[in-house]
Amino acid sequence: MNINSPVPVGVFGASGYVGQELLRLLAGHPGASLVFATAESAAGERVEGLRLVRADDAPLDRAEVVLSALPHGISGRYVQEARAVGKRAVDLSADFRLSPDAVYGLTEVARPRVARAELVANPGCYPTAALLALIPLAQCGLIDESREVVIDAASGVTGAGRNPTRELLFGEVAEDFRAYAVGNEHRHLPELRATLARESGFAGDLVFTPHLLPVKRGILETIHVPLSRVLDQATAEGIYETVYADEPCVRVLHGALPSLKDVVYRNRVALGVAAVGNVRRPRLTVIAAIDNLVKGAAGQAIQNMNVMLGLPETLGLTC
Repeated sequence: MNINSPVPVGVFGASGYVGQELLRLLAGHPGASLVFATAESAAGERVEGLRLVRADDAPLDRAEVVLSALPHGISGRYVQEARAVGKRAVDLSADFRLSPDAVYGLTEVARPRVARAELVANPGCYPTAALLALIPLAQCGLIDESREVVIDAASGVTGAGRNPTRELLFGEVAEDFRAYAVGNEHRHLPELRATLARESGFAGDLVFTPHLLPVKRGILETIHVPLSRVLDQATAEGIYETVYADEPCVRVLHGALPSLKDVVYRNRVALGVAAVGNVRRPRLTVIAAIDNLVKGAAGQAIQNMNVMLGLPETLGLTC
């Protein structure tokens, strides 16, 4: 693909937080030209030089690839309409993540499949961080499947979307920290299980508990991994460094643990590990951090789009 001839790109769902992030990133992308963006209540407004249109009025004929940040349950219809007229697509909703009709777009794991794909299902924000943290250990057979992997994950409030709800008001969120979807029933759990099984053969149990952080953006996951044998910190860091040595959007920290400051506004997963003492059976704590709007959504979608189009993978992105 010739970067001197920008690829025409259309965006569905441009008024939400993820949609706004897509427009921000595409505006600085030298290999893409934004040809339409949709919104419903904001239709008619101008953003990044384009007048927003309703999804039903999107000029699909003008785009070569479409990115959809529409809500779950709605996005699939418009993505299918785009595919029906021959457009390649990246869907950021959950509508195709468990579907055989799409390639699950965890870029670092599925790059060859993404390159050939006509439809990519962008991973969820929580699963992106957890999977990149767990897959290297699972592929090495280092996770003790007789014990549960416990994932405690905390996200900024933009992860809940832009629709105004009482529990997301500033006065409700500020100076507070709370768990939600407690009981291991979160909608991301099937996505996590299916991807771990497909990419590593892992068949153990996961216990996933999300939390709401009083910040705008960013996810920090503390993952408690039961090990099949003892690993010291240096050995564990070496495993991650070997797997991700050539990955531009994964940063493995040595002798340190990541925080949100390491990842906000970047298309990056930051990983750090710590050996666990004072336990009878071996464990490893893995900390994973991402920006939920970038590597957890819009940035990873553009990373996948770049791979699909044969562009440099990090074009238009800061990793």
